[in-house]
Amino acid sequence: MTATANSIILHQYDISPFSEKVRIVLGLKGLEWFACDEPVIMPKPELVALTGGYRKIPVMQIGADIYCDTQIIIRELEKRFPTPSLFVGGDRGIGWGIGMWTDRVFFQAAVAIIFGGGAALADEAFIKDREKLTGRPFDIEAMKAAAPMMAEQFRAQLGWLEDQLADGRAFLMGDKPGIAEANAYYNLAFIRWTSPAGAKLIEAFPKLLAWEARVRAIGHGTRHEISREDALDIAQAASSTEQVSRDAGEPNGLAPGDRVTVMADDYGRDPVVGEVVSSSAQHIAIRRKDPRVGEVVVHFPRTGFLVIKG
Repeated sequence: MTATANSIILHQYDISPFSEKVRIVLGLKGLEWFACDEPVIMPKPELVALTGGYRKIPVMQIGADIYCDTQIIIRELEKRFPTPSLFVGGDRGIGWGIGMWTDRVFFQAAVAIIFGGGAALADEAFIKDREKLTGRPFDIEAMKAAAPMMAEQFRAQLGWLEDQLADGRAFLMGDKPGIAEANAYYNLAFIRWTSPAGAKLIEAFPKLLAWEARVRAIGHGTRHEISREDALDIAQAASSTEQVSRDAGEPNGLAPGDRVTVMADDYGRDPVVGEVVSSSAQHIAIRRKDPRVGEVVVHFPRTGFLVIKG
């Protein structure tokens, strides 16, 4: 199968936990998609040509529209492919909030267990890359010291999930899987891939184990492969479908045509510069140009990102 401007292209790598979150959504919706494997560490020249500087994984591409961060990727997939919905139990709002917990507090506990336990992922090149990404030392010794305490934190949060499943429900919000599954499951998958000691913590929760197996069985939809160069060619030949629109509720008066810088507020704060195309309480889209791909529109969520005018 050959990708087109309408194809879902996920710039990812297989051991990326945040890519797993999106892959579960693709499975829940039964979608066909193209995996464009990116390097685990910098340099990532093809990815940066698309995003303008944003380097975190995953990034979703549909034609010349580039979606950065799982939050906006999942929002766009729900918008384009509303059936079956990701919102299955009155969780249309709180589902996004659950994602902030799983992406930050839950994920950081998993990271400390994985790297504090001596996972073979962290060679010298990886450590230097992650120090540039986070802007602080990637201190394996500190993680080793913290790992026992983080195991307690991780176990406590597993307990929350076990409690949610205590009434015999199949999934976190009821009898159907949705956004809560994608948000929570990937941290368990990451632990499974990399930390036998961390995986033992999961084994103590029988209802969570059964839920984990049900989510795993959902799969990842229908996956195809695409090269990085072919993905760039698609962006170059396509045009963005994002419509220019102004949000009268913008707190700081942002309007289409304004020049802005967008960056994450936690780590990976590589600035992306462009002109506003559209914005809302949950989304901002900016237009930028690159010598390799031409004009693209890059999309970001608002929660977790800073938008600086000028």
